[in-house]
Amino acid sequence: MTLPAGDFLKKASLGTVGLAMGMNASSYARIIGANDRVRVGIVGFSDRFRSSLLPSFMEHAKGMNFEFVGVSDIWSRRRDECEAHLKEKGWSPKNFMKVRNNDELYEKKITDAVIISTADFQHALHCADAVRAGMDVYVEKPFAESLEDARIAMKAVTETGKIVQVGSQRRSAPNYHAANAFIKGGKFGDISMVEMTWNVNQPGRWRRPKLVAEIRKEDTDWDRFLLNRPKVEWDPRKYLEYRLFYPTLPVFLVSGCHIRLIPCTGSRL
Repeated sequence: MTLPAGDFLKKASLGTVGLAMGMNASSYARIIGANDRVRVGIVGFSDRFRSSLLPSFMEHAKGMNFEFVGVSDIWSRRRDECEAHLKEKGWSPKNFMKVRNNDELYEKKITDAVIISTADFQHALHCADAVRAGMDVYVEKPFAESLEDARIAMKAVTETGKIVQVGSQRRSAPNYHAANAFIKGGKFGDISMVEMTWNVNQPGRWRRPKLVAEIRKEDTDWDRFLLNRPKVEWDPRKYLEYRLFYPTLPVFLVSGCHIRLIPCTGSRL
């Protein structure tokens, strides 16, 4: 079952997302009641979070009694930007907390759920850590960049019974749902093959020259950034432009771009 981000936020507090994803009665019983404030942590203050996830969340936050209580980001600049942005919008409580990493966030025990919007290759392992810390999770796509990482996260989610949704901006778009319904309705007849393309003509895409010149190694945590990838010398481009370098981008063409197209084609093949 696929739910738009807003619907996930609405239904998570009522427990219906958990039931839709096959949660058992004991898992349902652990869901926070609709009358309780759901405290949400921000794991990674990314451009995607700022431009898309945050506004979507806040559209429903008051009615569903959700609030952001803290941010975890290994780069001090992003932590400060997050705090300033939320204050400017009037979206942060007075005791909003900034922490240097996810371990610190979970040790504080101030959150019930987290939104994960870190580097693509980090998503699965960050999701595993979050559910093992007792969090329900909304994690940005792609869920994983390797089967090994995906299995680690899936095992953690299965064992903990926590609510997890993997977000994809186009998968939740109404035009994709309309196309899927059209195909399922048989209006194209029998389909035996689908050819997909994704054309991009953006020479400067994923390049951040201004930030590359400004970031300092001492203001972030390079080892934590690399996670289970090979340890290499500090390189600001590999930190900020990780999509351009192996091994932080081993399968991006499939997991990053084509994942937006696959849901529309799988129903009739």
